[in-house]
Amino acid sequence: MSEKFSPTLRIGDLSDFIAPSQACVVSLKATPKKPETQVLAAKSQQIEPVKISLKDCLACSGCITSAETVMLMKQSLDEFLSSINKGKAVIVSLSPQSRASLAAHFGIPPLKVLEKLTTFLKSLGVKAVFDICCIRDLTLIETCHEFIARYKQSQANIDEKSKSSLPMLSSSCPGWICYAEKQLGSYILPYISSVKSPQQSMGAALKHHICQTMGFRPEEIYHVTVMPCYDKKLEASREDFVFQVESNDGFHADEDLCIPEVDSVLTSGEVLDLIQLKEVDFKALEESPLDTLLTNFDEQGHLYGVSGSSGGYAETVFRYAAKVLFGREIDGPLDFRTIRNSDFRELRLEVEGKTVMKFSLCYGFQNLQNIVRKVKTRKCDYQYVEVMACPSGCLNGGGQIKPKPGQSPKELIKSLETVYMENVLEADPFKNPLVERLYDEWLEHPGSEKAKRHMHTGYHPVNMGTFPLLSLLACISFSAAVAQRCLIV
Repeated sequence: MSEKFSPTLRIGDLSDFIAPSQACVVSLKATPKKPETQVLAAKSQQIEPVKISLKDCLACSGCITSAETVMLMKQSLDEFLSSINKGKAVIVSLSPQSRASLAAHFGIPPLKVLEKLTTFLKSLGVKAVFDICCIRDLTLIETCHEFIARYKQSQANIDEKSKSSLPMLSSSCPGWICYAEKQLGSYILPYISSVKSPQQSMGAALKHHICQTMGFRPEEIYHVTVMPCYDKKLEASREDFVFQVESNDGFHADEDLCIPEVDSVLTSGEVLDLIQLKEVDFKALEESPLDTLLTNFDEQGHLYGVSGSSGGYAETVFRYAAKVLFGREIDGPLDFRTIRNSDFRELRLEVEGKTVMKFSLCYGFQNLQNIVRKVKTRKCDYQYVEVMACPSGCLNGGGQIKPKPGQSPKELIKSLETVYMENVLEADPFKNPLVERLYDEWLEHPGSEKAKRHMHTGYHPVNMGTFPLLSLLACISFSAAVAQRCLIV
């Protein structure tokens, strides 16, 4: 593996490595003019060679020792540092799961992590460091609005299309999306929420709106996210999340002015690698004031956000739907019931002794397969399912910092769950003043045309060609299937 990558990515003994004779399988929809890599053809069938790019990657890790060196070059620490040296306006968005990973590793509260990380990154030349929980609140509001619309559509039962509006499946996990598009196809995609993940929503907010407040043009900003998951690198490279910069005369004709919402993704482990590379005593760093333009930080000096360690989607939508659809205010903790294992739990709302709403948390591919089968046979009785590819959810992402010597993966997960909301106030996304301002200044209101344009997306079935078994294996994501990269599998 290239020495340009952090030790986190320089791994040579992956358990799901595909032998060299089994070439990468990519979408065969188009053939670039300058092919570089020959795709394996079935038997004697001749297929034109195609070029493999990061957006084509199936996250199977089969090429981790070769082609991935090229594919992930723009997602490396070198590229991050190079962008700073080139004088770009580098902005970093930190996920709460990565914040918790660093907090558990260094033994300091999440707020101190954010303050010290702000000091560290700005010493390198970063312009601003934002906590992504602010934009996650916005995505939760959009998800709530979409769910209510789908629910009412399903109740109207007007036509066959309305019958397929539920269950609504969450869309924030790129490993799950990768699997759905490249293995499950069109029968599952209509059920997936159209709301972008917090990562991509943050990119849209920065480059379509916040950049103006900060005094930059969209093309001047280099947006880096810090995530618990390798698959977020794949998500950032999707063509759906690239937009063309507008000029006073309309759209630029130059294709070079098409810019991504997220330019690069670093994992929690790679940020630790960077700290060690710079030989910084992180715990001894002074705390810097936070960039509150897009950070949930109140006047009393507290971080705030939702409590769900994988985004809080099921909890937030459940509370909102109970209130809007059934007039039920739900205060206090929700009563999740374990069904098969700790990674498959459900919520029920009962009105006059009758169950009127059932939600589910579904983590890990084993549980995911059960949901997929039920949806395919139209026997799924859940209205909403929060789907995550990793067992234990996002805190167990493949990009998280690994256990210390003598610490088991399960012990680390318990530590992360404790640290995640330590000194962080639980707050209602609908009462977030930063989100209210974004709607007032930019998106108008939840579900508006502007909100749909910037905060929503679509998903597309991908033809995997003639290798169903290989494609199934390939679609197992970095985060969920590679034992060396996951805390728990």
